[in-house]
Amino acid sequence: MVKVSFNSALGLKDVKKDVESLIPEDDEDKDPEVLPVRHASRAWCWCMCLGLALMLSGVVVGGAYLYRYYILEENQVFVCGVKYHEEDFMIQEEEVEVELEPQSQYQIRQLNENVRFIGDDVELINIPVPEFEDGDPADIVHDFQKRLTAYLDLSLNKCYVIALNSSIVMPPTDFMDLLIKMKTGAYLPQSYLVHEEMVVTERLEHVDELGFFIYSLCRGKETYKLAHRDRILGMQKREALNCRKIRHFENTFVVETRICF
Repeated sequence: MVKVSFNSALGLKDVKKDVESLIPEDDEDKDPEVLPVRHASRAWCWCMCLGLALMLSGVVVGGAYLYRYYILEENQVFVCGVKYHEEDFMIQEEEVEVELEPQSQYQIRQLNENVRFIGDDVELINIPVPEFEDGDPADIVHDFQKRLTAYLDLSLNKCYVIALNSSIVMPPTDFMDLLIKMKTGAYLPQSYLVHEEMVVTERLEHVDELGFFIYSLCRGKETYKLAHRDRILGMQKREALNCRKIRHFENTFVVETRICF
């Protein structure tokens, strides 16, 4: 029987060489405890990248929303003008054409305003300084979602808020359709003047509760609540009050809104 034996020291040396050959040269001098820290830092980097990606996507979506509702809509401003006659004058257009110009100026009025639509619920109206003295410049917001109307008197820099009168103010889609027809000449309304008189009742402190668009219009300004004069008990029509007049149109006729103090 032949007995084969190995040198134990030589065998351990060979095994040690084999193990060392499996370890990369870069990691030979590094502490094994550093490896978990490296994996944790990589995980943190991935989380940070994911968070940045989510933030960027939010910025893109928010930018698209703002572009849609504020930039695109701003470019769709209707510059409108309408001729109308005073309530006491019932003059046909063919009769007006043959009248002398100085006389006709006292009978026919021209009202200009700029109209912008925000979605299907909001109408923004700007009335520049009138060419005659029968009105005041103003900005108007009709918010059909909140069912409110706000008037900003640009001369006094004061806001007035009242419930939206849907019998006078057309919904945005209908009013836009009317303006498009007027612009193309397919529809020319026979305009006339309607009067409404309102009285200031109280000051409003919490304008932020009136919705985004009215808040944007009236923020930082004195804001008051209005009521129709004929609905206030004990108030007579003959009482003299200090009134502001805003002439505007959101229908086939012109409205003179008198805001009295």
